[in-house]
Amino acid sequence: MLKAGTAIISIFTAIELIPLVPQALALPSPTQLQEANAALQSEIDERLRIEIELRQLQDELEHRVQTRTAELVQLNQQLQQEIDERQRAEAERNRAEAEREQLLKREQTARAEAEAANRIKDEFLAVLSHELRTPLSPILGWVRLLRSGTLDAQKQAIGLETIERNAKLQTQLIEDLLDISRVLQGKLTLNVKPVDLATVISAAEETMLLAAEAKSIQIQTELEPSSKLVLGDPNRLQQVVWNLLSNAVKFTPREGQVHVKLQYDETTAQIMVKDSGKGISSDFLPYVFEYFRQADSSITRRFGGLGLGLAIVRQIVELHGGTVAAESAGEGQGATFTVRLPLPKIVSVRNAIDPPACGHSDLSSVHVLVVEDEADTRELIKIILEQYGATVTAVASAKEALNTFVQRSPDILVSDIGMPDVDGYSFISQFRSMQEPHKKIIPAIALTAYVGEYNQRQALQAGFQTHLAKPVDPGALAKAILSLVSQSIPQEA
Repeated sequence: MLKAGTAIISIFTAIELIPLVPQALALPSPTQLQEANAALQSEIDERLRIEIELRQLQDELEHRVQTRTAELVQLNQQLQQEIDERQRAEAERNRAEAEREQLLKREQTARAEAEAANRIKDEFLAVLSHELRTPLSPILGWVRLLRSGTLDAQKQAIGLETIERNAKLQTQLIEDLLDISRVLQGKLTLNVKPVDLATVISAAEETMLLAAEAKSIQIQTELEPSSKLVLGDPNRLQQVVWNLLSNAVKFTPREGQVHVKLQYDETTAQIMVKDSGKGISSDFLPYVFEYFRQADSSITRRFGGLGLGLAIVRQIVELHGGTVAAESAGEGQGATFTVRLPLPKIVSVRNAIDPPACGHSDLSSVHVLVVEDEADTRELIKIILEQYGATVTAVASAKEALNTFVQRSPDILVSDIGMPDVDGYSFISQFRSMQEPHKKIIPAIALTAYVGEYNQRQALQAGFQTHLAKPVDPGALAKAILSLVSQSIPQEA
């Protein structure tokens, strides 16, 4: 049975293998295998070649990409530079345009100011011609009548009075012009001395009484009793008060009032001139102290004058170290002018100089050489310094000072600048040349009414160590002297 089963299985196996016989008979030969291997190797080589080419192409592509990227970056930078350059050019163009606009505005402003200045100049020249000719007409007319010999004594007196009044008016106009010329050139000087303002006001008022009475104007004065003095030029201060009173009377209608008030506080003297006149418009008030400016410069104007008086007032007051201000509620409301002048700390009415406090600016061991051509000012400075204990030699000219220096060398020099023959600048140069070399330089103080910054620099460059403005402040002068003599100033080579 076993054998029979095995035989059956063999038969079935044979039957299953019969279809596979052709395939078994078709297996490749060695030659075929070699050919297949060769073909396969060729395909592998081809693929390797392609891969190498692909890698080369990829490298080349990457290089091209990098190159192109670099080119794009460079182009982008160039583009950005061009953009920046255009923006800068645009900004420069805008700036230039703005500057051009500013220059145009400045040029327009300057042209307008020049036109205004020319207009003011033309108006002033027209007014000047009118004001100078106006007094000449009655003067020449009365001269012809007086020469005719046909006038009686009364009319001759009227004629002479008219001639005198108009001659004085013309003289005042010329003096105002000369004062303005001095102011513009920085040559308006002061002859400084202790001044009682009450006396100054009374003198100015007296000169205006006839003009005030002619218009029935009352001038009321309120002068505070005081022993205080200011240091100033009495003639110039009287000119200030006279100008203010003259304006007040001129612009106040008939039967009006003018009020003059003098009062003091601890540090200042105040003069107030108030009138009930035509007042000052708010538009003109800021220009009331300017040269050649008048509220009405037309040919139909009612009031004469050159428009210089208040400009002169301001300059004189400022030369005294003071201030002047104008107030008015408007046209028809009157005007008030207030002058404030500083009070020196050690000036009194009778004694002129109070002795300084003990130990303060003590000049007892100091010899001062004072050079001042104006006698009153020279004497004032001498008294001031002697009150501080100094030994003072006061002379009137540079020549006297140099002769004095040869005889005795001072510890310090105090010199005026605006002196005749030899001014202070030339004098200090001569003074320095006479000093012995290698010795301590003698300090020098320039004491002058020329108070501008240019004048200060000029004084220092000329050889002075300090520049003090007139009117002299006694305390400041003593302090400056003490400071300079306590320093050791080497002689220049």
